[in-house]
Amino acid sequence: MAQSERCEPIQIEGDAVTGPSVLFVSSGDLLADRCYRWAIDHLALSDLAGAADILRQAIEIAPGFATAWFALGAIRDKQGDRDGAIVAFGRARDSDPEDYHGARLQLARLGAGEATPSMTATYVRRLFDQQAPRFDDSLVNRLAYSGPQKLLEAVTTATGGRPRAGSMLDLGCGTGLAGAAFRPYVDWLIGVDVSDGMINHARAKGVYDRLVVSELVQFIAQEADILAKYHLIVAADVFVYSSDLIPVAAAVARVLAPKGMFAFTVETHPGSGVALQQTLRYAHGENHVRTALASANLQPVLIEQASARTEQGVPVPGLVAIARPN
Repeated sequence: MAQSERCEPIQIEGDAVTGPSVLFVSSGDLLADRCYRWAIDHLALSDLAGAADILRQAIEIAPGFATAWFALGAIRDKQGDRDGAIVAFGRARDSDPEDYHGARLQLARLGAGEATPSMTATYVRRLFDQQAPRFDDSLVNRLAYSGPQKLLEAVTTATGGRPRAGSMLDLGCGTGLAGAAFRPYVDWLIGVDVSDGMINHARAKGVYDRLVVSELVQFIAQEADILAKYHLIVAADVFVYSSDLIPVAAAVARVLAPKGMFAFTVETHPGSGVALQQTLRYAHGENHVRTALASANLQPVLIEQASARTEQGVPVPGLVAIARPN
C-alpha cells in the first residue's frame, strides 16, 4: 500500500468481517471501525504490511481500540516481530479489562507478563459461543476427541462395573457429549456451561433434565447454598481452561455426596505445576492434580495417563482422574 494512501470512510456490505477469523469489538468510532474492517480485507489477501499500516491508522483515531491492537499484535507475531507483538498485545490487554480477546494469554505465550494468567469468563464465553455451531464435528471428527468415553470407562472401573448414579453434574457440559455418554447410567442429569451457544446445542440433544448458563465455580457456590449434593460430578476436557485446580476442587467438594465421585480429565506435562501451552490450553502436572484434590479433602481413587484428543494427528498427553471424599 502506498504511504500516501489513507484510511477514508468506505462502504461495507453488512457487518461480516471477511478473511481470517478476527474478533471484533467496536471502538465506538465509525471511521476507526471501518479502518479495521479494511485492514481485515487486506489480511484476506495476505497483505500483512498493508493491514498493519491501516491498523496503525485506526489506532491513531481510537487509541483504546483493543480489537485493532490485538489484530496488530497477531500480525507482528506472524511477521516474527516478537517485541512489537508484545507491545501491541499489551495495549490490547490494557484497553480491555475483561480480556475479551485473550491478550494476556498471547503475552504469556510470548514469555511476557504472567506465566499462567487465568482466563476471564468473558474470553471463555466468547470462545465457545463462536465454536458452538461446529464444535461436535471439529472435536470428534478432526481431533478424535474421546474424553467422555475415557471418563465413563474410568468410572465403570472405579465402581466395579456399576456406574449408576442418582444425580450427576456435568461441569462445562458444552454441547452435551459427556451428558449423552453418561445418560443411560444417571437418574437426574444437570449440565452447566458459561456459553449460551453451547447450552443451546446441548438442549437440542434432549439428554439433560436441567441446563444452566453460568460460570462453573459461581454455579457450584449457589448449589452449595441450597445444600445440593451430587453422586457424580464430571468435567470432560474442561480444566484445560482453568489455570488452577485448587479453587475448583474446593468448590466441587462442597456439593459432592459423602460417597460421591468426582471424575475429570486434564491435559498434562512432565513438570509439577501448571503450564500454558502454545495451544492456549493449560496442562496440569500430576503433582498439581494431587495437591488440588488433597487441599479439598478428596481422595484419589484413580489417576492414570489417558489422551482425550489429538493435535495435528498426535495424541495430546493427558490424565483421567477420579476422587472421592475422605
